[in-house]
Amino acid sequence: MTRISDTPPAWDDRTQLTTFLDYARDTARAKCEGVSPEHARTAPLPGSPLMTMSGVINHLRWVEYYWFQVVFLGEEDEGPWTDEDPDREMRVAVDFPLPRLLGEYAEQSARYRELVAGTALDKQAQRPIRDGRHVDLRWILLHLTEETARHNGHLDILRELLDGTRGG
Repeated sequence: MTRISDTPPAWDDRTQLTTFLDYARDTARAKCEGVSPEHARTAPLPGSPLMTMSGVINHLRWVEYYWFQVVFLGEEDEGPWTDEDPDREMRVAVDFPLPRLLGEYAEQSARYRELVAGTALDKQAQRPIRDGRHVDLRWILLHLTEETARHNGHLDILRELLDGTRGG
């Protein structure tokens, strides 16, 4: 897999923000390259039964959905989570092949890339966050980059524990 660079082709805010988010997304996909179907569904950390490679990828997909569609655009929340099972996106991920989850994540990322390209970074979200404030698109991009990068560390650990693969 040819990885994208984290060095943006231009130095404006939008290009830098979107380049780093795309780089983090690409890193998540690269960490899953070649993982077996069995390993994709295995939770090797005894204290974290939902922490599977499939679960992390599905979580990243649904986190982007939540921030772009529910918070930013103000759409109804159609995510897989419930009050009784707030981590359901991680639990149900093991029911789907990892290539399907990766494909859905990539397709969705492409749609959000288009949304971001046509929207001012200072545009505020339709829905407030927990403290009542309305974040802007710039903050959402920064937050998603942080979230994806943090979960890339989890994917590193999972992959090494599962099959010894390091880096990526």
